[in-house]
Amino acid sequence: MRKTRTTLSDGRALIYYDDGADAGEAVPARPDPRGLPPAATHSERRHDRLLDEWVVIASHRQGRTHLPPADQCPLCPSAPGRSTEIPAPDYQVAVFENRFPALSGPGGGRCEVVCFSSDHDASYAGLGPDRVRTVLAALADRTAELAELPGVEQVYCFENRGPEIGVTLTHPHGQVYALPVLTPRTRRMLDTVARHHRATGRNLFDEVHDEALADGSRVVLAGDHWSAFVPEAARWPYEVHLYPHRRVPDLAALTEPERAELAVLHPDLLGRFDRLFPTPAPYISAWHQAPVRTGRQLYALHLELFTTRRAADKLKHPAGTESGMGQFINDIAPERAAAALREV
Repeated sequence: MRKTRTTLSDGRALIYYDDGADAGEAVPARPDPRGLPPAATHSERRHDRLLDEWVVIASHRQGRTHLPPADQCPLCPSAPGRSTEIPAPDYQVAVFENRFPALSGPGGGRCEVVCFSSDHDASYAGLGPDRVRTVLAALADRTAELAELPGVEQVYCFENRGPEIGVTLTHPHGQVYALPVLTPRTRRMLDTVARHHRATGRNLFDEVHDEALADGSRVVLAGDHWSAFVPEAARWPYEVHLYPHRRVPDLAALTEPERAELAVLHPDLLGRFDRLFPTPAPYISAWHQAPVRTGRQLYALHLELFTTRRAADKLKHPAGTESGMGQFINDIAPERAAAALREV
């Protein structure tokens, strides 16, 4: 992988990642001609004392770009007469600091955008193994680098796809959040895994993974280094968790053979989601990584992938019980969901 650093005109970082020395010339670090003023963003953290959870207030994001037409996409390469966030005529993978970050200023943290391809109409599932490996290398690199920033407690890599999910830019991209706090979900999993380890001496992540493989009815696919299965208590209509067979804390800890197989299996899963319905499935693809300083020996890197679509013409909306009380009700049995994903 080749890495080229530069900055945008307002001082934000921009990094190009290329497939390797055999990929042709590196993307030149061209200057950003837009002359943007320094970014004026401000987020703050507020503590919900009843739930013991942090909430981020980021009111500056109200004005962020929302579903622009393709010829005004800020993630496409720049062209004569049209400057974008990527001041280059083409690129392979590009990462830059978000212009409208959810985390900034006194609230702490950092938000980055990861562009998977210069092709506006591409998808992660269709990138091909070589390009996916470059994306994975970029995510691992960002995980390691952002974890070194002062005050960062957790690095979260994810992709949202589809306006039904709330996506505001349709160009194929993901995001990386360097969080100044542990998310409620991570903290809860850590507490549960630690209690289980104290009581039994065993790792609960390993047990969940091993039991799914032994049962078999919820397994979607399995390779030499990774397995994907529908969790026994899936919250979403179609939800798959992808685990490496070797427990590791984060993407940066994966070996080259593990990354190579992941570059095949992850797009395979996304393709199966798309073939469930006549139109591409909206989804969230979320990497759960160990916190920077807490529980790294017990935590297990894994991907949680789910779609909010429960039928060709129906979406699963978090309604009264889910949004109001956090009590999920799933319309599709996990075993049935796994069978459907295997068959497609």
